[in-house]
Amino acid sequence: MNFILFLEQLLNGLQFGVMLFLMAAGLTLVFGIMNLINLAHGALYMVGAYLCAYTFAVTGSFLLGVAAALAGALVVGVLIEVIVFRALYKRDHVDQVLATLGLIFFFNEMVRIIWGDAALNAKIPAFLAGRVQLLPGLSYPLYRLAIIGVGLATAALLYFLVMKTRLGMLIRAGASNRVMVGALGVDIALLYTLVFGLGAMLAALSGLMAGPVFSVTSGMGDDVLILAIVVIVIGGIGSIRGAFIAALLIGTVDTLGRVFLRPILAGFMAKSAADNAGPALASMLIYILMAAILYFRPQGLFPPRTR
Repeated sequence: MNFILFLEQLLNGLQFGVMLFLMAAGLTLVFGIMNLINLAHGALYMVGAYLCAYTFAVTGSFLLGVAAALAGALVVGVLIEVIVFRALYKRDHVDQVLATLGLIFFFNEMVRIIWGDAALNAKIPAFLAGRVQLLPGLSYPLYRLAIIGVGLATAALLYFLVMKTRLGMLIRAGASNRVMVGALGVDIALLYTLVFGLGAMLAALSGLMAGPVFSVTSGMGDDVLILAIVVIVIGGIGSIRGAFIAALLIGTVDTLGRVFLRPILAGFMAKSAADNAGPALASMLIYILMAAILYFRPQGLFPPRTR
């Protein structure tokens, strides 16, 4: 195995993992605190990618694109929380799933109406273009390194917010016993709106960073949503620490599996069989990993404390 190739793919896995964490962190906050299954979370990821790519193309400023994506996702998130989700908190999860599925179709069609069916071109800003020489023989795209840095910095800020601030104390208390928190005079409705808005901004941040790496198309958040759900199930529903560890694990396993599983299998079986089995098995790796982890730890790696 080429060591330089392995290091490069390890960095790719880390980059993919931090983007998954940003997506999963908002989802696990919403479910852990609000007990709300929000399948439309991927739509907020898509909204962030579209707003950033469009604003960048119109203004020529990537930073304005980032600001537009975060602000736009916050506004959209708050609106759908107030208009749609407040009527669903006391309903069962089946109603929540059906309502958020409807929101997925709505947002997918809305971006088609506004921007068309063709993929939107999301360019890498000039100040993040090029490659960085990390080791002899290993140069890595600067933009992907920036994604890793932004993701890790956001994870640290989110940890500080949840664990070290008054708002974080209320968030953790609301996750443990929302009735008691409300009885103590905390505005639960406002807390839910703030949490949902924060989750929407995290999803948009993940989407805007993913735009230049993948493609900005209608429905782009659907596949990522599935991976984000796998992340929060493995990490423990409602656990930010669990989401972070699980996202890095999933990103690394998925990336390395897609690159190295086929040549590894070729050492044990015929090349034609490895060519067929490798990609199929690589796409199943994260689900096999999830099943194995849940067999030993049904509540996930780091279930949140209830007391």
